[in-house]
Amino acid sequence: MHAGEKSDKVIRPKKRPNNGEMSPAEAVEGRTLPKGNAGQTAAVRTQCRVAASNGLAGVRQAARQGKEARFTALLHHITVELLEQSYFALKRNAAPGIDGVTWQAYGENLTVKLTALHARIHRGGYRARPARRTMIPKADGTERPLSILCLEDKIVQQAVVYVLEAIYEEDFLGFSYGFRPGRGQHDALDALSTGIYRKRMNWVLDADIRRFFDAMSHEWLLRFLQHRIADKRLLRLIAKWLKVGIMDEHQVQRSDRGAAQGAVISPLLANVYLHYALDLWAHAWRRNKATGDMMIIRYADDVVLGFEFEHEARAFLQDLQVRLQAFELVLHPDKTRLIRFGRHAIEDRRKRGQGKPETFDFLGFTHFCTRSHKNGAFVIGRKTIKRRMRATLQLIKKELRRRLHDTIAQTGSWLQRVLQGYLNYFSVSGNDRSLWAFFAQVRRYWLRTLRRRSQRAFISWARFNQLTACFFPRIRLLHPHPCHRFDARTRGRSPVR
Repeated sequence: MHAGEKSDKVIRPKKRPNNGEMSPAEAVEGRTLPKGNAGQTAAVRTQCRVAASNGLAGVRQAARQGKEARFTALLHHITVELLEQSYFALKRNAAPGIDGVTWQAYGENLTVKLTALHARIHRGGYRARPARRTMIPKADGTERPLSILCLEDKIVQQAVVYVLEAIYEEDFLGFSYGFRPGRGQHDALDALSTGIYRKRMNWVLDADIRRFFDAMSHEWLLRFLQHRIADKRLLRLIAKWLKVGIMDEHQVQRSDRGAAQGAVISPLLANVYLHYALDLWAHAWRRNKATGDMMIIRYADDVVLGFEFEHEARAFLQDLQVRLQAFELVLHPDKTRLIRFGRHAIEDRRKRGQGKPETFDFLGFTHFCTRSHKNGAFVIGRKTIKRRMRATLQLIKKELRRRLHDTIAQTGSWLQRVLQGYLNYFSVSGNDRSLWAFFAQVRRYWLRTLRRRSQRAFISWARFNQLTACFFPRIRLLHPHPCHRFDARTRGRSPVR
């Protein structure tokens, strides 16, 4: 059976009648269902069928050709080879789960272990285990709960991610950037700046969904997945991971909400949730209600929108609150802001006597309105968020103290890797001052540490300059102007933004 053909063999969710009546999920979601089974398009069931191609390429092709196709058989794509690929895609030095198995230990007799794991998955004997909970500090001083899964759970989840990506990468819209292959933070930052430069953007809505990863409804998520996935075995597998719970102080805590932060599959599930709850609706709002220019950029649960007209921005914000509430999500009242931002913001606020335009934070950078020193033209300024810089400096300071008696070469090599990684992300046009301030503070911390190595420890300024010249990478621009890279990345394509 070819993808795109009508079929009556589609596996339907329980309690969905054949006469096409909508479940409460679809009714709130605003989607219409075909009448009866005959109107539902079935995807390729097995690899031996005519329309199926080898591996996940066939799934991707079927997803591209039939946007309404539901895939009735996907679990067979999880092969021993895919499990092996998933194993090598995991981080080598990640902390072990409650079973204590590390990546290196699992690698012994890997083929035998993956063959046994593959057999358990396909006969229904695979059992997910609770995640281990740990807390990691955030830049604002609070802590974020991080879930550490057992290694086998990570492997299976990564394999399922590969399968689901073959479908949903054909569905996700162009303004969705978070945790997608071939897309990253700088792509989202480029799209944001390019949109403000090239469109008539006068207002920016910085929307923050309160505790999104903890608030996702399992019921809604599974209903969203059923729009594309009709393989009951795969849906049961995902449901296991959602409901398996967290091991906290020798007790398992379970909930019908949330996806474990730190789980391999959680970012993809979050994108699926927001694709149906937010992206499709926002794109339709832009086409049907907006009369002026409108821009949407989403990176996971961080959303920034631009508007030409204030009244449309406020109308969208009101509609967005209602829309998210229908799917059990809430905007953070303190972190969601509508601000005057764009090429006319400086002059407009000056006339009103309101001072400089407000700023907003996105993906590690504070964005602000300024003017070029050369010709006075409008420029989007970007600098490292201060609280994030301070948090990073404090971590470096603590680590230098811990390495107090390491050799200079060892500490210098470590600092070189840290600083180069920092540059790789934050070295964007206009962020020079923040970078120089960051490097200067690291220099002071290291000099102070070297002088505390012993009572006789003394290092001259000339000698220290030689060390920093040897180990500190040169501060230089590593990321081109956002418009240039945006044009290069999107040339020949027409993504929805």
